[in-house]
Amino acid sequence: MNGLLILIASPSGGGKTTVIRRLIEKFPDKFVYSVSATTRESRPDEIGGKDYLFLSVEEFQKRAQNNQFLEWEEVHGYYYGTDLEFINRSLKSGKNVLLDLDVNGSLNVAKKFDGKVITIFLTPPSMDELINRLKNRKTDSKEEIEKRLTRIPKEMEKSKQFDYIVQNDNLETTVNKVLDIIFNFKY
Repeated sequence: MNGLLILIASPSGGGKTTVIRRLIEKFPDKFVYSVSATTRESRPDEIGGKDYLFLSVEEFQKRAQNNQFLEWEEVHGYYYGTDLEFINRSLKSGKNVLLDLDVNGSLNVAKKFDGKVITIFLTPPSMDELINRLKNRKTDSKEEIEKRLTRIPKEMEKSKQFDYIVQNDNLETTVNKVLDIIFNFKY
């Protein structure tokens, strides 16, 4: 039996990466993480090939032209893409594939899969908390944070197009809600 494609999105700082890591920690035999390709520089705590596949703009564009991405998009001035071969191979092996995508990427991927995809949008408990998370992770410049904040109203509006909306105010509660959605999903 093929696995499910699980698309988890949120505004920047919404906790999607942290939630995905906890899902894999809890059930490493049931989930696999789809490592996205990007042209942005790595953050101090990120590992190439584990957190992202860091590519030059030229290499990314070459892969995009060769249709090697399920989807790709320019976000915050950088390219991000999802490796198509990895997704297909993982799903055929029965693994549930977790994708950490922006809102537009999630909605685009969901359109390409019929019935075996779950879209989950994580909302922050408040805008103040989201701003604090962005500032406290100390990975982005003030200008980068401002750029990310300008996208939030559009992202929140598009959250209505997701199958599920989960407020991420407590990590373990959020993880358990997401697990409940996944394990009770009927297609």
